[in-house]
Amino acid sequence: MSQFDKRQEGFEKKFALDEEQKFKAEARRNRLLGLWAAEKLGITGDAATAYAKEVVAADFEEAGDADVLRKITGDFAAKNVAVTEQAIRAKMSELLAVAAAEVKAGK
Repeated sequence: MSQFDKRQEGFEKKFALDEEQKFKAEARRNRLLGLWAAEKLGITGDAATAYAKEVVAADFEEAGDADVLRKITGDFAAKNVAVTEQAIRAKMSELLAVAAAEVKAGK
């Protein structure tokens, strides 16, 4: 194996690891976001955990965060919870940083 091939293989492995960590961080962020939203909706205990799983599952509908945002804003609107889309986006950003740090730390 040439030096170039070894280097290319190293870059490919790094890319795969980075993508895996990104996926895990986004899934963790969505779970944390679901728990936060459940609290706002007055959902507690096992129901809150189940709701967080629904939020995680919502992320598989389409690429990006729009599907998660749509789920939460729709649920908030249905229960008359006054939280703006901007506030939800801010919470998503905040929780992504927390989740990324947790994934990087191996939690």
